[in-house]
Amino acid sequence: MKLATVILDSADPGKLAEFYRTATGWEVTYSDDDFVFIGDGGAVQLGFQRVEGYEGPGWPDDRKHVHLDFTVPDVAEAAENLLGIGATKPDFQPGEGNWTVLADPEGHLFCISAAS
Repeated sequence: MKLATVILDSADPGKLAEFYRTATGWEVTYSDDDFVFIGDGGAVQLGFQRVEGYEGPGWPDDRKHVHLDFTVPDVAEAAENLLGIGATKPDFQPGEGNWTVLADPEGHLFCISAAS
């Protein structure tokens, strides 16, 4: 078994895919009204599927199911750039400064940490 895609539920898959495409530099590999996929030609891509009435998770909230982790060369610079394209930064920041928790425009949580 090989992981191919992580799919996020979304109210607007095109808009959410554009956020992650801008953030990662990945390209759209498939798109229709209800699904958009992005990738860089590697083994795993991100997908976004329309779910009517979708509402993002709260934070901190034990009901969240999954979050994405990304490494970046400079956490402060990446956070500033991500906030500039629509991410938000929750007040609650666990991890004692080892990573930064952000939320995408639909509320999906993701973390950024320094690349090793």
